Amino acid sequence: MRAHLSNAAYGVLDYAAYPVAMVLSAPALLKHLGVEQYGIWIVTTAALNTGAIIASGFGDANIQYIASARSQGDADLLLRAVRSMLGINLLLGGALALISWMLAPLAVGHLVGSADGLGAACLLGLRIASVLMLVRAIETVCVSTQRAFERYGAAIRISLFTRVITVAASVVLSVHGFGVAGIMEATAFFLVLGTLAQLIRLQQYLGAASLFPSFDRRATTALFQFGAFSWLLAVSSVIFTQADRLLLGVSLGATTVTAYALCVQMAQPIYGIASSGLHFLFPYLAARNAVSRPAAIRKAVLVAFSVNLLVVAIGAGILLLFGRAVLNAWIGHSVAQSAAGILAPITWSFAFLGLSVTGYYALLALGRVHMVTALNITGGIAMLLLMACLLPLQGVHGIAMARLSYGLIALLMYVPLARALGGARAPSLSAAAIRPVCEDV
Repeated sequence: MRAHLSNAAYGVLDYAAYPVAMVLSAPALLKHLGVEQYGIWIVTTAALNTGAIIASGFGDANIQYIASARSQGDADLLLRAVRSMLGINLLLGGALALISWMLAPLAVGHLVGSADGLGAACLLGLRIASVLMLVRAIETVCVSTQRAFERYGAAIRISLFTRVITVAASVVLSVHGFGVAGIMEATAFFLVLGTLAQLIRLQQYLGAASLFPSFDRRATTALFQFGAFSWLLAVSSVIFTQADRLLLGVSLGATTVTAYALCVQMAQPIYGIASSGLHFLFPYLAARNAVSRPAAIRKAVLVAFSVNLLVVAIGAGILLLFGRAVLNAWIGHSVAQSAAGILAPITWSFAFLGLSVTGYYALLALGRVHMVTALNITGGIAMLLLMACLLPLQGVHGIAMARLSYGLIALLMYVPLARALGGARAPSLSAAAIRPVCEDV
């Protein structure tokens, strides 16, 4: 239990620390960089984070495979799987980095136009971000592997330190007159250094002479069978989480988007804390599924859902009771008044999505990634269709109401989960792929 609580705490810290650092650094960066360069920095950081998510979409496949494989006690198998995962992420991250590098000049034209002196800095920043997408893809292998071993502390400490020190260095550099180009160069230095530390830590933990990427045929095939769906899940999540603001911005203007975005920003932690805090459930169940009886898996899922329900109920309750007061204190009465009418449906949408967390991780652990992906894409498409229908009729309130469909459809994950846990032990992808590999050793 102590290990689970530690992993949960590190998961929440991983979720919260970097965004908090970004918020705290914003006034100083805005003051010393100016509005234009600060905007460029925000865009390059967003491009890096989005690209890193897409390039690291096979991370869940790595967790599921390694967590199941480690129950077999075969160190050579684990090492081959990690090296295969490094090979996959190098290819995926390299391809995405190359595409981003080539598209950077086009993005510069839209971001800064003919602004004197900013074009070169923006181009350099975007191209550094392109290279760092590959670096983050490599780092993901280290982090996801240690999570698969249910050891969250070391990897998250290195990752958090790297990101927080990067933000701190950005503030210091801006105070001393450096622009966005210098800040992105420092970011590259610290992220590369942090990734090297992650690789050294992982190599020591595995007791490996080398982590040089390779492609073990059976491990790579198994990772692709799961990873193709988890990558699609990552890409669709990025699209669906941005589409609502894009629709509002095009249709109703920036002021409406601001009020809506602030409500989303307030409500998002309901899901985020539940998701990050319960992430340890994924490797835990994946490892137990290979060796435990269904009754033990069912008990773990029920306990996790009880905690999930409690966390979501507390978060949603606080926001529903005190959300308007917080909005008034945070952004002033005028904007808070326009946001107050949509806060409740947005809160409920994240509450429903938060309640699906246990089912989401349990299905992934049991190898049902295709079901998770199908429900996520169905929910996203239903949300977008409802937004398109309700926006002309109800405006921003219609967009907020349409979000409810995403969370409600996500709750349907418990239907296939109940079926999977109702009979014999659920077959895991890894368990099926491990046996032939072991026979070759």
